[in-house]
Amino acid sequence: MTHRPFTPPAAAAVVLTAMASVLMAHQPAQAAADRIRLGSASDVSRSTWNGPAFTMNGAGGIVTASMTRAIDEIRGGTGSLDVVVVAGSAPTSGSKTPECDTITGLTGVNSCTTWTLTTASDGNNSQINTDVRNAEFVYFAGGDQCRYAAWKGTALEASVESVVAKGGGSGGGSAGHHINSPIVYDACNGSVTSAEALANPYDRYISFTTGMFEWANYGAVINDSHFVTRDRMGRTMSFLARAVKDGLAPGGSAWGVGVEEGGGSLFLDRNGMATQYGKDAYVVLADHQPEQAVGRKPLTYSGFKIWRLRPGSTFDFKNRPTCGYYLRSVTDGVTDANLYNGTPLTDCGTQGGGGSTVAESEPNDTRDTADDATALASPGTLTGSMKSTSDRDYFKVSVAAGQTVSVNCAVPTAYDADVYWLDANGSTLTRSVNDGAGTDESLSFTRTATGTGTGTYYLDVEAYRGSGTATYACTLTRS
Repeated sequence: MTHRPFTPPAAAAVVLTAMASVLMAHQPAQAAADRIRLGSASDVSRSTWNGPAFTMNGAGGIVTASMTRAIDEIRGGTGSLDVVVVAGSAPTSGSKTPECDTITGLTGVNSCTTWTLTTASDGNNSQINTDVRNAEFVYFAGGDQCRYAAWKGTALEASVESVVAKGGGSGGGSAGHHINSPIVYDACNGSVTSAEALANPYDRYISFTTGMFEWANYGAVINDSHFVTRDRMGRTMSFLARAVKDGLAPGGSAWGVGVEEGGGSLFLDRNGMATQYGKDAYVVLADHQPEQAVGRKPLTYSGFKIWRLRPGSTFDFKNRPTCGYYLRSVTDGVTDANLYNGTPLTDCGTQGGGGSTVAESEPNDTRDTADDATALASPGTLTGSMKSTSDRDYFKVSVAAGQTVSVNCAVPTAYDADVYWLDANGSTLTRSVNDGAGTDESLSFTRTATGTGTGTYYLDVEAYRGSGTATYACTLTRS
């Protein structure tokens, strides 16, 4: 989905009145549902399958390597299976079955059937549902994810779920990638750019469908496609902030999966382990409430955690990693630089999502306005930025008697920052003041007091030279 539908002023109210009107705008009059089958005319009959397996592609076409792996895993390396390709519109040129043309050439494929469905009611077409239930893999073609979202609650939704439940699989590219996440950016009001979404996370062109396909180990995810080429990191950040703010993601954390076009494909196996093929993908985590996400105001969010998945790398969606990410923030709709590349943190330990990070919330320039990090997990992360050359960020920390606290701060190249460890009265107990922009800082403090209580201390991060919105990350470890 790359273009917004044109809405003349006189029709604007109609577009906003109901979802049905929106769907009509996406569904011009076309021929009835169309079926083309390649390969064997008879379906495979087998009692057990070894999936599920999923392919999430950055563009609409089949990625041979990931599709081959999905087929092999579902059939356990023996026998053959049937595939159904679902499309919301027919190709405008060339073959009418481009996905099946590739799929039928792969080892282990008995048949591939393309269904072109043009209305929401096609989701209850008995023949398409028979074909899908008899298949072992369902692939959603590229196009318009709003058409696919319109099949929520129809027989087709249940049929696809039955394929996965029996050990088959699902997947898709571009719009088909979007529909395979539990939180779907459905584009039913039109497509949104990163600049627009960052300027207003509640832009009218941002809408979601939830509760359609919820695959095991893939919870709280929002998929996005054509990720780097169309610069979609910013809008994914806005989507995630919205999901957390609006309670769309369980547990207060939302995950974005953005896959690049040109052969990018994320393969997900039955155990929740993903392998990246072809081009890069990005996993983006929002694990706290946004500092600002309201209508008609730009987004502010500190400390998105980003994993860059290069071809051949893996990501465990069942036991989601708590390290290996880099951090990027958005301040008043402006993102940090280098969104698509960063140095992964390697000393972030085994902390989980919520409670493992405290992001600064201005004003926090004094001990009285310090951000409360007393409940921070160990190890945990404190994030913020030096927004001016006189900025100071205070974090309140508790330390038990006899406990040692180590702080290691990764400082971006945009500025030189120093760190100070203060007692409850604001006196400096120890500090780290290494010289040079981008020079990391570290300090350690041991509370020698005896007893069972905890003492209150403060970490003070101060701008020494320079400023910017780039995020620092201070890892705090208690031992």
